Amino acid sequence: MRAIQVTEHGGPEVLRIATVEEPIETPGSIRLAVTSAGVNFADTMISRDQYVRPTELPYVPGTEVVGTDSTGRRMVGLTTTGGYAEFALVDASRSAAVPDGVTDAQALALVNQGLTAWHLVHTSARVLTGESVLVHAAAGGVGSIAVQLAHIAGAFVIASVSSDEKAVAAKDLGADATIDSALPKDELAAAILAANNGRPVDVVLDGTGGDAFSASLESLAPFGRLVHFGVSGGQMAPLVDPWSLTVGSRGVMGFYNRDAFELPGGFRSPLATMFEQTLSGTLRHLDSAPYALEDAGVAHADLLGRRTSGKVVIAVAP
Repeated sequence: MRAIQVTEHGGPEVLRIATVEEPIETPGSIRLAVTSAGVNFADTMISRDQYVRPTELPYVPGTEVVGTDSTGRRMVGLTTTGGYAEFALVDASRSAAVPDGVTDAQALALVNQGLTAWHLVHTSARVLTGESVLVHAAAGGVGSIAVQLAHIAGAFVIASVSSDEKAVAAKDLGADATIDSALPKDELAAAILAANNGRPVDVVLDGTGGDAFSASLESLAPFGRLVHFGVSGGQMAPLVDPWSLTVGSRGVMGFYNRDAFELPGGFRSPLATMFEQTLSGTLRHLDSAPYALEDAGVAHADLLGRRTSGKVVIAVAP
């Protein structure tokens, strides 16, 4: 079968089209004929050997796919690796039927990044009506959904974005204010306060790290919560002095979506809710042209260069 294979660690250039053996279905897995595969920032970290879990070479990247099973049922599911291919094995317990009317791109947006956004808003941060929520990378896969979920929860939403175009998109999704994510740390902290009418923010959802993390922590209100879930900005979050949290009663927590998926009802229940919200139009998705399988490296380069919005998708089959 045709697949993208990584035989050495590196950037987008190491993603090459190849012919590999088709996967064989095993107990606990479902074999899908892949129509579309999702691309995540974590995929770029795995190829550079910078992710939380090491991956042995060679491997086929991709952790989420939409495809059909042996009965022709259309499904979306998660896999450890192997998504950028014509066939893939998904975890039976981390898969679900895709309702009619939900596109491949929408299903892929929800199964990983959407569930991440759901648990950031509802499980980790526990956003309350009337609170202020700052979402970094608000036009991205996780951010664009987190903005909407926080808005639906009744929060005042501040979107941190890297361009005027993305600011317009975030406002259209429900953000009440936007800030420029490219500002230096001191200016970014001031911009956060200004966007919240001069007040510190109650919740920060940070998948960026670096200066964004530092500025956000400075801008956090008493009993505020900063949830850190990634380093898409390329710089790790700095070490935090516990005393800086004690004064102000502020909290910093990490988030790893696979932990949330292990919670009772942590996978299929919120996914079903977001499918319903998508079908009703309550939850909207930023459109993005899909990439061909052989252009997976271009997809990674565009994602790293912040040239994408919403869900990045590889079209594997017509």
